[in-house]
Amino acid sequence: MEAYDKLPYQPTLEIKPFHAQAPEKCLDDFKQLLRLSPIGPRTFENSDTNDRRYGPSRRWVIKAKDNWLGEFDWRRHEERINSFPNFTAAVDEFNEAGDKLEIHFVALFSQRPDATPLVLYHGWPGSFMEFFDVLDIIKEKYTPRELPYHVVVPSLPGYAFSSGPPLEYDFTLEDSSLALDKLLRGLGLYGYIAQGGDLGASVARYQAAKCNSCAGMHLNYTPLPRPPNAAALPVSELEERGLQRGLWFREVGAAYAILHGTRTATIGLALSTSPLAVLCWISEKFLDWTDEDTSLDTILAHATMYWITETFPRCIYPYRDMAGDAERPRIAKASGPSGYSFFQHDIMPMPASWVATSCNLVSVAMHENGGHFAAMEKPKELLADIEAYMKKAYMGYKRGHSETESNRYRKETPEAE
Repeated sequence: MEAYDKLPYQPTLEIKPFHAQAPEKCLDDFKQLLRLSPIGPRTFENSDTNDRRYGPSRRWVIKAKDNWLGEFDWRRHEERINSFPNFTAAVDEFNEAGDKLEIHFVALFSQRPDATPLVLYHGWPGSFMEFFDVLDIIKEKYTPRELPYHVVVPSLPGYAFSSGPPLEYDFTLEDSSLALDKLLRGLGLYGYIAQGGDLGASVARYQAAKCNSCAGMHLNYTPLPRPPNAAALPVSELEERGLQRGLWFREVGAAYAILHGTRTATIGLALSTSPLAVLCWISEKFLDWTDEDTSLDTILAHATMYWITETFPRCIYPYRDMAGDAERPRIAKASGPSGYSFFQHDIMPMPASWVATSCNLVSVAMHENGGHFAAMEKPKELLADIEAYMKKAYMGYKRGHSETESNRYRKETPEAE
């Protein structure tokens, strides 16, 4: 079988193969802590009758804990992680502070000389594992000789196997975006397309707006303020239902983000005391932010990843910016060709006409089904949207893989029709 792990260009960074395998003692300690973690008393708020209005029910948490201690098999999830080529890269000198990070990423590299670089960014409370179904579809559809893309799926700084932000100063999502851009340039992947949802959408948008080596973006999440001319913009019935969904989220679902942004240390330390605390905090998002409930096994896999890699306290730094009024960097204006996938059950699905006020929108796909974790919920649909966007905006466009060639992409890529 042909391999997808051959680097297409001579890298300018130190790239190492990576194999996921948690030490046995780490898993033993995790299970011991889980066994000793008490479940709080029954209350009105955690009863089944409230239909998760105030969070997960106590009955659901009891079932999840029992499954976690019994049937759940982390080693099986590690096998799936390792079924894809994994790497780490040492990235430094990407910002004014001269920081150095080790960034983990999964990749499917093409053997075609004209392959288009495509980077897929996850968000919170997910991880690079969100894209496994998409990667499996790509492997089923294309051999390395046929694959029209170099696909890279990084762990954002602070997540999973990537190192966390420095301790000395206020590291931001802008810094992460620059570090990830340096990673891609170090792989020789100039003229890349950035795709993302949640925090990954903010990274993609920042790179599309600010990094010469990024040729464009495709987003499946792009929260925006109401445009001044909103009354004059077309909004379909489907999009109107999406706006109502966004109102629900702002009224009853957004408290976590305020806490992340204003009491980052408190929640980080509190959730570092017990794996069950991590599960309770992130499980409701996988249940409430989706069209259909995420499987318990998938939720437990993400919670386990967060616990064994100490992800949670390291990863919520971007929310400190989002607690203020600055546009850093979630609504940076992008001029290159952009694509957008609307999923009605996302937490803040925006009308395409609103999205078009913030970018050069050339490709739109609308979906009645699917929610915030589109890559997990609707992998076929999301991949089809990305490919349709790339075909319309970029396929056949000649690319290079050097620093001097990177400045031309936004000048030569096509404009919206």
